[in-house]
Amino acid sequence: QVQLVESGGGLVQAGGSLRLSCAASGSIFNINSMAWYRQAPGKQRELVASITSGGSTNYADSVKGRFTISRDNAKNTVFLQMNSAKPEDTAVYYCNADVIRAPTFFLYALWGQGTQVTVSS
Repeated sequence: QVQLVESGGGLVQAGGSLRLSCAASGSIFNINSMAWYRQAPGKQRELVASITSGGSTNYADSVKGRFTISRDNAKNTVFLQMNSAKPEDTAVYYCNADVIRAPTFFLYALWGQGTQVTVSS
């Protein structure tokens, strides 16, 4: 069984910072891309940022220059540093990872359970 467990969500004031973490555990051979998505009430889930195993990153225009995605491959963990938070960043944030399981080497797209981030004005 492989799972993603997120942590670090909560309440932050506008202009403040928050750091999200997501750790993958279980029988893992390797992890390709990892990403953070978010879903606000009444809206579709959207990509916030992604990072490849080699460290190449991609960001939504709405968070460029404010959020930073990073990962620790040795610990199968991805982070999202949220700076200069805005009320419109309020959403449930989900971790996503393309995991190659051991010993089958099958590729699975996994999701975390989500963590609430609320930015107050």
